[in-house]
Amino acid sequence: MSGLAPSSLADAPPPPAGSLEVAMVGAGQLARMTHRAAIDLGVGLRVLARSADDPAVKAGAPHILGLPEHIVDLRALASGCEALTFDHEHVVPEDLLTLESEGHTLAPSAAALLHAQDKLHARVSLSRRGFPVPDFAHARRLAEVEAFAQRHGWPLIGKAPRGGYDGRGVWPLQGPDDAREVLARQDHGLLIEPHVAIERELAVLVVRSRAGDSVCYAPVETVQRDAICREILAPARIEPDLAAEACALATSIAEEIDATGVLAVELFATGQGLLVNELALRPHNSGHYTIEGCATSQFEQHLRAVLGLPLGLPTLLAPTVVTVNVLGAGEDGDPRRGLRDALAVPGAHVHLYGKAHRAGRKLGHVTVCGRELGPTRDAARLAAALLGGREP
Repeated sequence: MSGLAPSSLADAPPPPAGSLEVAMVGAGQLARMTHRAAIDLGVGLRVLARSADDPAVKAGAPHILGLPEHIVDLRALASGCEALTFDHEHVVPEDLLTLESEGHTLAPSAAALLHAQDKLHARVSLSRRGFPVPDFAHARRLAEVEAFAQRHGWPLIGKAPRGGYDGRGVWPLQGPDDAREVLARQDHGLLIEPHVAIERELAVLVVRSRAGDSVCYAPVETVQRDAICREILAPARIEPDLAAEACALATSIAEEIDATGVLAVELFATGQGLLVNELALRPHNSGHYTIEGCATSQFEQHLRAVLGLPLGLPTLLAPTVVTVNVLGAGEDGDPRRGLRDALAVPGAHVHLYGKAHRAGRKLGHVTVCGRELGPTRDAARLAAALLGGREP
């Protein structure tokens, strides 16, 4: 499925010179919500979709049908646009370098995006720059894993250097047998780390424009279960000094790697301080709360940043904001069946992504803004449970 589809942009004239037109690789829920922000700004957004059933396409985003693995489709997408950006990282890094050599503007750049595409590269790059990361090693053989375990003890965490997301490509290694089994399935070895005692998992969004200006959102707490983010609590339940340190750390990373657009920095708060877990150079699940909860949403900020427009305020609009993800409960678990009941929950803002329902898949989210964390969290959980077909 390469090239332009008959219903796509094939027959459309190129945008006029100087127009604000952005191309986005991917057409999932992040592109869908970016499309909504583009409409409000009067900015053009075209997306690269695998299927006409992709969430952004179903929401009306101008699109090209094609594959991110095909450079011909990437060229067609980027043609005539001010900047090429991403709603996922699953693009061949060498293709991005080729596009840059041909004069296309990537936001973020290929070099910056590699920090999200390759976990091993990110660990090495951040470590060399002096940022706090967990101890790590690249293991291709069992003996290398065992040597690492001698220093840190079992269990360990093994990660695929490329391609993992939402808990995929991450394995707890309880001992040599686990390590042997996982290594046998990995062509490029494993990034291995100690099992870190985590007090809280945090995320910080930094937005950096093409002009180098930046803003930082307050750190949020992400609540993980089964390696999937279930809830976002804004602001995070941490001391002000630690929040300031997290923002300063994330902003420094954005500057060091020359990020453009939204940079999400996932952090572990430990007894020994903050550790950088992973980076995402795009709008991020941890920032969905910003749509209703902040003066400027992460999606609008991303468009402003990649176009070099002035950035908006990241200020929270309520004392506490909670977002709860809606996960599929089964093949017939259409969340729209619970929409009426979910909308009856006071303060519930419902976002459904138009995705085919499947057990464990993120189908939407609910955000509630309030004065106190407890009641706000209860309301968001209730609405999400009603949409997910679960008992509240």
